[in-house]
Amino acid sequence: MTKFFFALIVLSLGAYAGAQGFDWEAIGEATYANCAGCHQTNGKGVPGVFPSLAGHLPNIVAKQGGRSYLIQVLLFGLQGEINVLGQALDGAMPAWGASLSDEQIAAVLNHELHSWGNADLLPADFALILPEEVAALRNARLNSSQTYELRTALELDPSD
Repeated sequence: MTKFFFALIVLSLGAYAGAQGFDWEAIGEATYANCAGCHQTNGKGVPGVFPSLAGHLPNIVAKQGGRSYLIQVLLFGLQGEINVLGQALDGAMPAWGASLSDEQIAAVLNHELHSWGNADLLPADFALILPEEVAALRNARLNSSQTYELRTALELDPSD
């Protein structure tokens, strides 16, 4: 009987995801090819040059405003000195808003948040980032310096 209910739940979730038309896993993995040159296939970045996404992104999404900030970094880029997992970096993240769709940005963020052990570090109430969230933030039309100010407001610890 338990197997029946488990199967019913799995089928229901699959139908819901299909109805939403958002296959974030496949789209996210394919879109991450744009990111891997800097952040590497293992998500650990290049020490002293490009930040690690592994072990870092869940810390951001757990902060008030962190979810929106991550979306805006992909949309509008980031310029300025940051500290990631105790390492100071001063580089630039390009804006991807002009070349990636809302669906691709949501999918790649979900891919990154569920890869390299990050899924185990996500807040218990984490919900997938949806293309509609990206679309709503796209209208902000920030520049990379303004995105940097958003990061400062998150008050990330140097070890985050």
